[in-house]
Amino acid sequence: MSATTSTPIHPVLTNRRSPRSFDATATISNEALLAILEAARWAPSANNFQPWRFHVGVRGDEVFTSILGTLVPFNQSWANRASALVLVSVVDQNEDGSPRPISGFDAGLAVSQLTFEAHSRGQVAHQMAGFDAAKAAATFELPTQIAPIVVIAIGTQGPAEQLEGVLLERENAPRQRKDLAEIVLAGLPN
Repeated sequence: MSATTSTPIHPVLTNRRSPRSFDATATISNEALLAILEAARWAPSANNFQPWRFHVGVRGDEVFTSILGTLVPFNQSWANRASALVLVSVVDQNEDGSPRPISGFDAGLAVSQLTFEAHSRGQVAHQMAGFDAAKAAATFELPTQIAPIVVIAIGTQGPAEQLEGVLLERENAPRQRKDLAEIVLAGLPN
């Protein structure tokens, strides 16, 4: 189900979704996973700092299980079927210890490129803020200047009907966005 856009945009963008229904029997190849991560690696970055850091787990391995354990129960209930889980963290300080507020923006660009590469390869990706960042930092023994910010489930989309209740409702909900006039506060072309 493609998004309805006000003007044509690239199909990988109009067809992208963030489903919660993953095929628990599907696997992701090392080649595909490396390409997805490589796409993230080449994201734009202020001063080429590249503050994003990834912990990547494939369903059944220790990293996947550890990342899954940091998710809130709601997200655990469906993300366990994903082929891979990626914990995204950022270096949020400069070398002198001063804050680096642009790091989250840069990491968002990397996650965006990761997401589009996944979708271009027939995979789907779903980003989750519903996880325990402190537990993730402790689990992976992250230094204080590296902060976990999001977890991404990647895999092959499964049938919506394997979900129940609110999960099924969200899976079948129409894809919507605010109108451009609501988000472009000045300079919207006619």
